[in-house]
Amino acid sequence: MHRTILSLPKFVIFAIATSLLFPASSVYGHGFGIDTISAVDVQGKKISISVELPMIFEQTGEKQITITATEDETKENAKNVTFLIGLSHENKMIFRNYFFTSDGVLPIKVNSTQEGDITIHGEQDSLLGAWHGTESNPIMISGPIFNSGGLYNFEIEVRTIDEPTNIIENSGVYNADLTIVDSTEFLQKDAENNDVQFKVKSYFDNISNFEYDPIAQQVTFEMPFDWSEKQMSHIPVVHEEVHFPKDFAEFLSPSYTGKANGIDLFKASVTIDDYTEDDERIVHFVLLQDHLRYVKNQLQKSGEPLPDKITFVLSRSEDSGFPLTSFTKSEDFQVNLSWDPIEIAPGQNTNFVFTIRDGKTGEPLRNSDYTFVIIQNDKEIHRVTGTAQVGGEFERYEFTEDQTGPTIIRFENIRNTGQETEFGMVVAPEFGVIAMMILFSTLLVVVLASRNCFSKNLISN
Repeated sequence: MHRTILSLPKFVIFAIATSLLFPASSVYGHGFGIDTISAVDVQGKKISISVELPMIFEQTGEKQITITATEDETKENAKNVTFLIGLSHENKMIFRNYFFTSDGVLPIKVNSTQEGDITIHGEQDSLLGAWHGTESNPIMISGPIFNSGGLYNFEIEVRTIDEPTNIIENSGVYNADLTIVDSTEFLQKDAENNDVQFKVKSYFDNISNFEYDPIAQQVTFEMPFDWSEKQMSHIPVVHEEVHFPKDFAEFLSPSYTGKANGIDLFKASVTIDDYTEDDERIVHFVLLQDHLRYVKNQLQKSGEPLPDKITFVLSRSEDSGFPLTSFTKSEDFQVNLSWDPIEIAPGQNTNFVFTIRDGKTGEPLRNSDYTFVIIQNDKEIHRVTGTAQVGGEFERYEFTEDQTGPTIIRFENIRNTGQETEFGMVVAPEFGVIAMMILFSTLLVVVLASRNCFSKNLISN
């Protein structure tokens, strides 16, 4: 795997989608696999309740929901907890039942089917009819559940704790929201009226009103969103992916700009990933809670009521963002790459200037052997071997008139280790517009523990 970043802090490098640490059980909230309700007051005890489920459900097959109650003071699991749990999706209740766990951990297996009724299997107690499981007879919910993506809301009440026969009438209703990844394809027309297949993968809620504008060269789409403080207070991140073919030169760009409801997003909120899919470019929208609050504050300045959605706009940008940075699979090495002139066209010498660095420290590595390869249409058009004596070097190449279009620059066998990484660009026709670069892969891992530092870096941009 190679990954490329554009002037991002080291801790922002991401492994999204099958990465982004999916499911990210070490973090919580919307867009991840676990949400935590903190400081619930139950008969004088402060407890935290976490709800965890996979972010991606197959169409059929067995998965598991895990609900855990922990005492905040002792950090130990609560005992003899009876939950009243309601699950809803798109304002429709899926089930609402009592469930009991003696050790504070409630596993509920889910057998997702395409048809049939929602049924619960397991054992029930005589007090509230609460479902509980044993090793030989675990709790199982079967039926058409989690068959569509988007937000799922858990309403949770605590009805017993410590003493299983002491029923608590009013402990309050607490909400947890978790996401099943929604992936939707959209067929759009390019400037020449050809079909282009786009896809949006949402790690928050369902996407609608997708449109590609070939004149403005921008993508717009909408997603439901509740801007109330109650909802926003436990949203660490909103994450959306826009996929389109790597050979769709019309929309390839050195970088992209993003807007949310007409508000300009921070540069690092929009990043490019050309590695995850062989034939697709992915552009990530990643909005942390601080960014969402910023957008909300800007919207409130207009004096208009807050909308019930986020309207995303993704636009091409000609900002080169040099140097580009790409890591080898092991992250032992990183390569910085720029080229001159920025507009690459046939019939002129292009200097590819690069530095081979230590992937951990960023220090240039002297006497670094490499093989420099240029690839078009899956065929090599140039290969040369060299040594970067001071860590930095350049290679020169002149493209011919029949060597235009998407192009890969690959560095192979770096320091004789067999490791490699690559970049990409579009070589414009001789009559064409400014050349478009890219094929730098960014997988974005949002480390929430470093969020404050990350936000400062973004704001400073």
